Amino acid sequence: MSREAYQVPTAVPTPGRDSFQTNLSGDGPAINYLCGDCNAKVPLKRGDPIRCKECGHRVLYKERTKRMVQFEAR
Repeated sequence: MSREAYQVPTAVPTPGRDSFQTNLSGDGPAINYLCGDCNAKVPLKRGDPIRCKECGHRVLYKERTKRMVQFEAR
């Protein structure tokens, strides 16, 4: 194939890079945090300001998971 016959593809999305860019909005799940001042539950999504909706405090702690861990008896 000669150089004159080659045409650069246009408007073809790159699987790794362009598909990631479409999911940057705040559509993801909300993660619960606890306010460090008033102990209120604060659900935050990506892009939300890090601030308690009750008192305005800016220190939030991530809640611990409630996953059960089972130990085997030896």
